[in-house]
Amino acid sequence: MAAELTTHDLIARHRPTLDQALEAIRTRAYWSPHPEHPKAYGEHGSLDAAAGKAAFDALLGTRLDLGQPGTDGWVDGEVSPYGIELGVSYPHADIEVLLPAMKAGQRAWRDAGAETRAVVCLEILKRISDRTHEFAHAVMHTSGQAFMMALQAGGPHAQDRGLEAVAYAYVEQVRTPDAAEWTKPQGKRDPLALTKQFTPVPRGIGLVIGCNTFPTWNGYPGLFASLATGNAVLVKPHPRAVLPLALTVRIARDVLAEAGYDPNLVALAAERPGEGVAKTLATRPEIRIIDYTGSTSFGDWLEANARQAQVYTEKAGVNTVIVESTDDYKGMLSNLAFSLSLYSGQMCTTPQNLLIPREGIRTDEGPKTFDEVTADLARAVDGLLGDDARANALLGAIVNPDVKARLEAAAGLGEVALASREISNPEFPGAVVRTPVMVKLDGAKPDDEAAYMSECFGPVSFAVAVDSVADALELLRRTVREKGAMTVGAYTSDAEVERAVEEVCLEEAAQLSLNLTGGVYVNQTAAFSDFHGSGGNPAANAALTDGAFVANRFRVVEVRRQA
Repeated sequence: MAAELTTHDLIARHRPTLDQALEAIRTRAYWSPHPEHPKAYGEHGSLDAAAGKAAFDALLGTRLDLGQPGTDGWVDGEVSPYGIELGVSYPHADIEVLLPAMKAGQRAWRDAGAETRAVVCLEILKRISDRTHEFAHAVMHTSGQAFMMALQAGGPHAQDRGLEAVAYAYVEQVRTPDAAEWTKPQGKRDPLALTKQFTPVPRGIGLVIGCNTFPTWNGYPGLFASLATGNAVLVKPHPRAVLPLALTVRIARDVLAEAGYDPNLVALAAERPGEGVAKTLATRPEIRIIDYTGSTSFGDWLEANARQAQVYTEKAGVNTVIVESTDDYKGMLSNLAFSLSLYSGQMCTTPQNLLIPREGIRTDEGPKTFDEVTADLARAVDGLLGDDARANALLGAIVNPDVKARLEAAAGLGEVALASREISNPEFPGAVVRTPVMVKLDGAKPDDEAAYMSECFGPVSFAVAVDSVADALELLRRTVREKGAMTVGAYTSDAEVERAVEEVCLEEAAQLSLNLTGGVYVNQTAAFSDFHGSGGNPAANAALTDGAFVANRFRVVEVRRQA
């Protein structure tokens, strides 16, 4: 059957976007082809807000048949954190049938070349972008993100991260030329002459193990990095967040087929309750790449046991902010309050430990004691979330019962500086919505250390009193080295302290944000410019996205011929 999407048309359509992405990752300047504003959608084939909501509603209670080989049953049971049953059924795969079918299309996909693979991936991303409103509802009702965050983080920001991975994949593959004429002089004798061909070849099948909180944002980098480098990709979603990735797989399969490639290059592996299919798949010999976001314990298991695969993990960390001094006290409090509140702290980048000298800090409003700083920050959070409608829009819903349990237990760990309260959501009465809790702890007490040196994922933070800046720096260093950190923040008006914090982060490989008081927050990163994680501390063994994230997904094979 002839391809409906020719390579020529795809290159004409998407090569300019690829070139802009290549320039963006080179300069690290702001750029995005995916609009953040909801009203930007509705033209040129994209769904507007009403059409996107209607498309999502039409999915509820249906069977999402992907046409995959080896389907031996159906899986359902997703319940939104907002309290509604989605009722969508997904294919359950017999992996003994599905994995061989996925491998069958890799030769043609390998031979397509780096540019063709890149523009096919960009066509997939374009079709996902056109359905951003539909995806926003799918992300919202599987992750618990509030709608606007689900639209932005689950839509354009996730699409940016996918495109970023494609750009890096392209750069690494074309670093070596396709062919070379090699001639070595031999003095009076005839020169030695060879023709050489260099072909990027895939490692095998990539496995993407999805997470509950950011199924697209965390899933797209690995999916598109592997696909763009010639690998087939099997997507294993989190059981509570299947829909966004299932829709992604369906779109990818459609585009691959229309472009003349085997749709089984991308497939879904939904699992039955308690099946634990991730462990089974992770050690299969066909699986040669694994991308995982989730708990440290399973990430460590993958790194230790999936020995046949190149494993990329984003695990847990204890994110820390040092508060030493500030020239903008109100701005600091406002910025921290937002960072602690956004999506109920259910981000791997949300600050947990606030290290504050027990004698207090210097500010533009005069000296502030430890107790004053914590009380003022608590008031800033209360002010931010005082209106229930605004609070719902920022907090979203608690994603699972484990987060709620940690939140409730945290109040018993020390003196509560900011108590959590329950908020009702009139649109979704079944949603569990809670404001953050902040607990004061003493960094010098061994009993308190067990709390602040462990990740408490969710809307929980600890204000930790330290004896000095030197103690704060040492605690920061130890925390990053032993527990890892996706983000580090610091507030200081002292140049020497700033340099000291920077040195700790350079030595321990932690991404640092200094003196954020405006509309940029420590727990947010921008594709094409910011690195998410470093791969250099225990929180993650990879960074989104750099050359190391893509370069080992393929190898270059050389064929030499006598000229």
